[in-house]
Amino acid sequence: MPDEHVDVLIVGAGLAGVGAACRLRADCPGKSVVVLEARERVGGTWDQFRYPGVRSDSDMQTLGYDFRPWRRSRALADGESIRRYIAATAREHGLEQLIRFGHRVVRAEWSSAEARWQVDVETAPGTEPTRMTCGFLHLCTGYYRYDKGYLPQWPGVERFAGRLVHPQHWPADLDHTGRQVIVIGSGATAVTLVPAMAETAAHVTMLQRSPSYVVSIPGDDAIAAVLSRALPSRLAHAVVRGKNVSLITLAYRAARYAPRLTRAVIKARAARLLPSDYDVDRHFTPRYAPWEQRVCFVPDGDLFTALRERRASIVTDRIETFTERGIRLASGTELHADVIVAATGLNVRLLGGARIVVDGRPIDPAQAIGYKAMMLSGVPNLSFAIGYTNASWTLKCDLVARYLCRLINHMDAHGHRQCTPLAPDRSQPTVPFVELTSGYIQRSLRLLPRQGTKRPWRIHGNYLRDRLLYRYGRLDDAGIAFTPGTAAPRPSRSV
Repeated sequence: MPDEHVDVLIVGAGLAGVGAACRLRADCPGKSVVVLEARERVGGTWDQFRYPGVRSDSDMQTLGYDFRPWRRSRALADGESIRRYIAATAREHGLEQLIRFGHRVVRAEWSSAEARWQVDVETAPGTEPTRMTCGFLHLCTGYYRYDKGYLPQWPGVERFAGRLVHPQHWPADLDHTGRQVIVIGSGATAVTLVPAMAETAAHVTMLQRSPSYVVSIPGDDAIAAVLSRALPSRLAHAVVRGKNVSLITLAYRAARYAPRLTRAVIKARAARLLPSDYDVDRHFTPRYAPWEQRVCFVPDGDLFTALRERRASIVTDRIETFTERGIRLASGTELHADVIVAATGLNVRLLGGARIVVDGRPIDPAQAIGYKAMMLSGVPNLSFAIGYTNASWTLKCDLVARYLCRLINHMDAHGHRQCTPLAPDRSQPTVPFVELTSGYIQRSLRLLPRQGTKRPWRIHGNYLRDRLLYRYGRLDDAGIAFTPGTAAPRPSRSV
């Protein structure tokens, strides 16, 4: 029996995968599309994470799809609402029959002779993979391991008599009501967990080795509420989305161009929300500049409220060892806990962990150069969706999906069966693919591709500039080679 063949195979049914499938059906209506999802329902990250208070840290007008307006008033939405929004989008756009759940891609091999991918798919652990083929493979698998969060090797952790949990695998039976809780970490997950758990816990201590920038933003978008009543739904959405994109871009650029001023403003805003004697420098003023790591946003200052009401506290110190009753710190202080939550980050993994092979040659993504932050040098007909680190994830993923549609239509119009990104000239320096100093990124640099210093091998993370490139920029630039039929790759004319 011949292998099943589709024109475009999408891997992942989260925000990026569902959005890409919608784009392909609209912009490439003649193409057959299948979406493979390892989980048992749509949602991706928003199905995986189920810890207390889980929510977006980007506004929903930009995290949501531009073709399906977010209609609720909350600017930062809870995780289950986001998952239902993704599921409703899939249902309304007729994707339910295209998505196959419980399908994990374990290997993909490209054949230049056949101009197609052979994709091995595992439908149950330990079973023999089935095979599909496709002309184009689009990976929307995120950037981390779903099966294993990052957990440091702390001394004495086996001695702790209470419960140690990781937010990525939250136990459904955990009841923290009336208990002493320690949340280890200072990132987006930690600042979300602390106020949520503090609602019913006896007390929550946020234990951080070093602080993050934390900024309070309104939980409801008042402008969006007014415009949604005054304008047609899609027009109101477009205006609010444009407003939010502009504000995000301006705030980020201001932080990069004037880091000292931005640091001072963030510190002053935090101080206004805390008791007058609170040590803001120690607990809320990092050593690094704003946006060298992600800035944490909290709706309506909920973290600051929990601290002000003394339902929660922050301790900035290093862990010396776990004890039977909690954690002993480098300062000698011992923190007692019934529950310890290790909000210590992710294990980064690109391309969903699938083995990628091109004409018999295994591909190591770390040895490749990114092309337009969506393809890899030397890897034909494969794209991937990685969102912004300084703005909403979906903004970038949607640009990539639009570009993918343009690229496929361009290839059809010119009789090309294969497109292969090229590495830049060796005289061009390379820089990290993700230029954050966050621990999870620094731990993973050896696993990630690099990028060049000039377009099209360098993307600067500016949505307004990227929008011009992905939606209207040239497809036949110097960084890609097109192959008609089975001929050898032919580089495009230079820009």
